[in-house]
Amino acid sequence: MELLSLTVNSNSLAVLQALEDGLKKADADPSVKAVMICGENGKFSAGADIRGFSSPKRHGGALGPIVSLIESSEKPVVAAIEGVALGGGLEVALGCHYRIAHVKAWMGLPEVTLGLLPGAEGTQRLPRLIGVPTALDMITTGKHIPATEALKLGLVDEIVEENTIEAAIRLANKVIGQPLGPRRLSLKPVPKVPNMEAFLREAAVKVKQQARGCLAPELCLQAVRAATETPFAEGVRRERELFRVLLSSGQAQALQYAFFAERAVHRWATPAGASWSSAAPQPVCKAAVIGLGTMGRGIVTSLVKASIPVVALEQDLEYLNKGRKAVMLLLEREAMKMEGGAQSLDFHNPARLQFTVDFDLLHDVDLVIEAVFENMALKKEIFHKLSKICKPGALLCTNTSALNIDEIASATSRPQQVIGTHFFSPAHVMRLLEIIYGRHTSPTAIATAMQLAKTLKKVGVVVGNCFGFVGNRMMFPYVQQAVFLLEEGSRPEAVDQVLEDFGFKIGPFRMSDLAGLDVGWRSRQGQGLTGPSLPAGTPARQRQGQRYSPLPDLLCEHGRFGQKTAKGWYQYEKAGGRTATPDPWLHSFLSRYRDTHGIKARFIDQEEILERCLFSLINEGFAILAEGIASGPEHLDVIYINGYGWPRHRGGPMFYASTVGLPRVLDKLQKYSEAHPDVPGLRPSAFLKKLVAVGNPPIKEWMSYLSQQSSKL
Repeated sequence: MELLSLTVNSNSLAVLQALEDGLKKADADPSVKAVMICGENGKFSAGADIRGFSSPKRHGGALGPIVSLIESSEKPVVAAIEGVALGGGLEVALGCHYRIAHVKAWMGLPEVTLGLLPGAEGTQRLPRLIGVPTALDMITTGKHIPATEALKLGLVDEIVEENTIEAAIRLANKVIGQPLGPRRLSLKPVPKVPNMEAFLREAAVKVKQQARGCLAPELCLQAVRAATETPFAEGVRRERELFRVLLSSGQAQALQYAFFAERAVHRWATPAGASWSSAAPQPVCKAAVIGLGTMGRGIVTSLVKASIPVVALEQDLEYLNKGRKAVMLLLEREAMKMEGGAQSLDFHNPARLQFTVDFDLLHDVDLVIEAVFENMALKKEIFHKLSKICKPGALLCTNTSALNIDEIASATSRPQQVIGTHFFSPAHVMRLLEIIYGRHTSPTAIATAMQLAKTLKKVGVVVGNCFGFVGNRMMFPYVQQAVFLLEEGSRPEAVDQVLEDFGFKIGPFRMSDLAGLDVGWRSRQGQGLTGPSLPAGTPARQRQGQRYSPLPDLLCEHGRFGQKTAKGWYQYEKAGGRTATPDPWLHSFLSRYRDTHGIKARFIDQEEILERCLFSLINEGFAILAEGIASGPEHLDVIYINGYGWPRHRGGPMFYASTVGLPRVLDKLQKYSEAHPDVPGLRPSAFLKKLVAVGNPPIKEWMSYLSQQSSKL
């Protein structure tokens, strides 16, 4: 018995115990000359079971001493890494004296994405092995790296294309009897970086900027800093201390909630009884995209990247050529980021990507995504045509952001095949896909759209049909409050600052300038809220007895559409510029506006800005849940984290409401609603009131308090 083989697959208590017993046995048994640690079923170890994180004894605390035990073994220990070595799995491998990996294996320390840090001495060993800059990058981003890169970095000693276990056994036999001191990472000094202090200072600024209020990346950096400044044992103590700080912070709970919420939305269901468990998707072997504007281009790029052959259609040759150029440019850029380059995407091959103005070429596609601009008559005309040309089983999708799916479906002879697929801009980057079923949409159609989201590496969330669906419907009151705050005395930069400090990537006014103010303006003209169809004598700041702000309309009338015209809520260096600067013209425009309408400007503090914007959005969320438009609060949270830049470390709007406490949310809404009785968005939702009345139950119990008959079937 020369070699003892030990198995890790997860860092569950049973596995840790077996590992410890095995190591002690190997050390005590003179016939054992070396130890090999490998995984099961082609997977080394994906680290701790996340559900165990809530009990601090489980993670880090239990694994750290075992990693030390591996390292201090008097017999060589070799890690044979197949599949993945993540988190605690990689920390176990770092305790081994040698590491050998299969060429297709991936490694990483993703704890930071769950609001934690590698708690089993990983922040101390990794910098000693691969140097501070690379270790810091891996630990603060949580990114996974392929074996080929791990070899270049010195993270593994060897990579193999065939049997990893056999190769590990060969290596173990080769190193029996060699001194182990140089292979023990805890004894290695941290490789020097010229001017380490300055490097860490700069890194700290960068990490803080990117973290936008998330604690984990900053504490990861502090743990790595400890590796550079203190002896190993002291560094380990610091790592544990920082780990405990993160574990008890609300952020770790929020990030873990977000992690599970994303998995929960895969299990979709509709009030009519259709669900993920009974509906099977249709295969999508060929797709079409209609309209090559910003959205269409991004959608084509997504499909090509997912290896789905695409036919891209435009209304005339001029638009087609402009669209083709833009798509090719996007694909060239995407190909450069990929390992195989342009060959792997093969987008110059017409069998993979074809451009046309001829609808008849869509006769054999399995799925069509219409991405023309938001005009109901145009969309109905296209769907009527598709209904005649496409094969009977083809799925007809509309990338609308607010229009009624049932009305679009009424233009076809197959409403059961019509579904909303609301992509987010830029569509080849944003992870969210809002999937909207209409009254007649079949379960198969929903399952196929969900499968498409997965194929495109997106998060699909199934929601019901109403104006604005979930994301935009909750966004309306948020943006409306932001504009009302300007009327009352605030400035765009003050409102944006408060929301960006909260953790949003971009505040509502910078967002509006980026998207273009003309988009909302066209939509409001279509609804008769502004423009020529508005009845004469309508009060400027009221519509149907409710408060209305004409500010965005007035800016559009002045030709201020945002970045595209170099002026909107801010000014920009040139048309299409990205750098927003506060605009003195706008400030004086706001004062003139207030004078005209007899509004006395007042100072508005940060708390009021935050509460009015966020609590009105959350209030709309409760209304959506009560109407049965979404089947649970986690659906709303996944939509906001992945589509609207809500800070992930705050778990999403509904989770945030549960941490603030529903009584406080209700209390504040009542206060603001009394001050602004003509703003329905501030009137507390009946469902929110009910949850407070039954004693503020935990978020996972909310839906059980909805009376079934109130949901819209």
